[in-house]
Amino acid sequence: MDTKLGASAAGNLQQPNVTSSAQQPSRGTNALQQPTGQVGALQQASQLGQLGALPQPSSQLGSNYQPSSQLGANYQPSSQLGSNYQPSSQLGSYQQSSQPVSLQQQPTQLGSYQPSSQLGSLQQPTGQLVSYQQPISQQLGALQMGSFQQPGKMSPFSMQQLIKSDRGNMLTLSDDNWMVKQIQAAHTPDGRVVEIGPLLSLVEDILNRATLPAALITTGAQSQIDSLEQKTYQTNFLALLDALSFTIDRISREISYRTMGGTDAHQTTLSIFQQLSLYDWDAKLVLTLAAFALHYGEFWLLAQIYTTNQLAKSMALLRQVPGLIERANSLKPRFDALNDLIKAILEVTHCVVKFKELPSMYITPDVPALATGIAHIPTAVYWTIRSIVACATQITSFTSMGYEFAISATEAHWELSTLAHNLRNMRDHLNTQLEKCHQHINEKLDGESYDMLVKLFEMIHLDNMKVLKALICPRDDVQPLVDGSTKRRVNIDVLRRKNVLLLISGLNISQDELSILEQIYNESRLHPTRLESQYELVWIPIVDPSSQLTDPIQNKFESLQSSMPWYTVQHPSLIGKAAVRFIKEKWHLRNKPILVVLDPLGKVVSPNAIHMMWIWVSNAFPFTSTREEALWREETWRLELLVDSLDQTILNWIREGKYIFLYGGDDIEWIRKFTNSVRTVATAANIPLEMFYVGKGSKKEQVQRVIRTIALEKLSSYWQDPTLIWFFWTRLESMLFSKIQLDKADDHMDPVMQGIKRLLSYDREGGWAVLSKGSSIVVNGHGNTVATTLVEYEMWKANVPLQGFDVAFKNHHDLRHGEKYPCCRFEFSHNAGRIPLSMRCPQCHHNMEEFTTFLCCHEEDVPAIMY
Repeated sequence: MDTKLGASAAGNLQQPNVTSSAQQPSRGTNALQQPTGQVGALQQASQLGQLGALPQPSSQLGSNYQPSSQLGANYQPSSQLGSNYQPSSQLGSYQQSSQPVSLQQQPTQLGSYQPSSQLGSLQQPTGQLVSYQQPISQQLGALQMGSFQQPGKMSPFSMQQLIKSDRGNMLTLSDDNWMVKQIQAAHTPDGRVVEIGPLLSLVEDILNRATLPAALITTGAQSQIDSLEQKTYQTNFLALLDALSFTIDRISREISYRTMGGTDAHQTTLSIFQQLSLYDWDAKLVLTLAAFALHYGEFWLLAQIYTTNQLAKSMALLRQVPGLIERANSLKPRFDALNDLIKAILEVTHCVVKFKELPSMYITPDVPALATGIAHIPTAVYWTIRSIVACATQITSFTSMGYEFAISATEAHWELSTLAHNLRNMRDHLNTQLEKCHQHINEKLDGESYDMLVKLFEMIHLDNMKVLKALICPRDDVQPLVDGSTKRRVNIDVLRRKNVLLLISGLNISQDELSILEQIYNESRLHPTRLESQYELVWIPIVDPSSQLTDPIQNKFESLQSSMPWYTVQHPSLIGKAAVRFIKEKWHLRNKPILVVLDPLGKVVSPNAIHMMWIWVSNAFPFTSTREEALWREETWRLELLVDSLDQTILNWIREGKYIFLYGGDDIEWIRKFTNSVRTVATAANIPLEMFYVGKGSKKEQVQRVIRTIALEKLSSYWQDPTLIWFFWTRLESMLFSKIQLDKADDHMDPVMQGIKRLLSYDREGGWAVLSKGSSIVVNGHGNTVATTLVEYEMWKANVPLQGFDVAFKNHHDLRHGEKYPCCRFEFSHNAGRIPLSMRCPQCHHNMEEFTTFLCCHEEDVPAIMY
């Protein structure tokens, strides 16, 4: 295939000044000089005497240079390019001669756009480059000695040569380094600031309405006119349009003249860069796009209204629009390719504009993602403007050559498709860098929001609104809460100046926890005037902000939300990254729910009152740390502390002063041996003794099997509801964590804390039993030592009449315990929340050693403490 070069024969080509009569205040008024070893010599017109003198255009703005009729009307508005040139080493050398010249290309492997090297190189996707020989007499635009065609009307053959030439020129521009040097040389911004956002919106509206497929097959149907955003018509924007209208019009005429005159796309693109040398990259792109929209929008405006408007009809006839529209179906592939390229142009333009809009206070050019994006923007802008020129060339071919030529120009589809493909590669690469930039900015913003939250919770406020809004609805959502009783969205003002309990958890909160919380909450609502009922509960769901909210997660959230009778946050997305970080770092949220308490002024009065809630329910109101300490001072090591009001039967036994064995474990053989021994000893000692099985802190399924055996063999009393077993062990854990939270977990003088720690440790090792006489706990022992003590009843039964059964049992148990049972152990899960830095053994009171344990657990609920 012969590629036609846009060169002129010696002695006949005269080029006017680039800016016509409007001179640009640019440093680029001289011809671009390129090193001769790379791209050949770019000579000033004054140095090429054989080309003839360059006529100077009128100095008045707005006058269009008309070349001499002897020279033809092939208008070349850019003198800054000098004579046509080609690089000598990589792109071949151009010789001005009346003889045919040879453009020798080096064989190279061809491929698509590679963003990792130089963004935007367009290469032929088939075969290898071959050498071309082209006579000057066949160069594009028919620029021959003594014969020039007028630009007002090109023959179909000449326009076809223009399209083919541009395709060939795409091959010769594979060296992006050379191209980048050219456009960088023409980039001399003077620091002017152009608010291009409204202009881009206006241009995009024009192009979107002009590229609707329906316009191809609709005749006489006036498109619906929707108003643009109000900002487009603000006074400032109208003033901006007034200031830019001359530049936009000049670029539009430049594109029209050059596409009509046969100038190749590269030279036209460089001319646009030179005329916009004082503007930044984003402004260059949007102004060129606006210039194209003038011409393109006019074409489609005529196509859409010419059947209903006489003036439009007359103008459409001059532009041969009716013939094109009547044959729209035949032209549809061409228009589809054109629309696709325009869409790609808009996408790249938005990427470039977004880079310019990045806030400099949160991201600087030394950030790798921004540096990479900035480095590729010049190339992206070049190929986008060049694609605009290609689109303008296609529209010119429609209006100048008519339907017959439009049908015959089959290579245009290849060019448009190739440009669109490469622009989308550039868009993807720029979008990747944009995403990284936005991630960097969001991290900065989240850091600021986190610091703000920290400061807010350290300040004194008049009410709790500031802290709640910062925590729950930083985006000023009008109704961020859902009322659990009515299931309607409500304003956050419903919490103003109230005691607020923030129930914070993931979506893995168990039904056991919800069941007990609901029972406590509903009981408090029965007496709303009581002091302990003066609080509001709000669920704050925590979902990983970086994970996508899939349908199963959404369904799980909605299911939990619908079951809660208290206030809930309307959606997990309302809880920002900064809030999640604050909750995890300052309030120590792990895998277990926490209950943060805010007083009416928004001050944190308890970082986690969930332990108080489990232990003392509504009696813990107002759920402050001060109240927690006061409640512990009132407690003693007694059976009511362990069982609370979980079972009325046990409370009745306590009031009756009976001996009670509370026991647990999952070894059914030990349970059989233990219960049989208890019955034997009770009968022998002639004492009223009851037994109650409370399960184990883990292994739910195994515990249920044990309960079925106990019920079948009638070994003792037990709880049929698994929730009660869960609550018993949760309360025990809460007692330990409550003491840890108050920094009193290692008080070896506190019998309550020592007893709780022993019980939790025994449960980790196997069976255990607590013997009480009425309310007073006599023995809290490991299963083996308790069983041994019972079996050895004959050894200590003589002491029963003298000391009483409780004292005799305890003395013998303590003797056996010191002989057989080792010290305690605790294993805290990292999901447990606050973990003590150290702990003393409740048996010997020495500091316990710290180990790391990896435990594989297939249970649904892993306990916070594995004892």
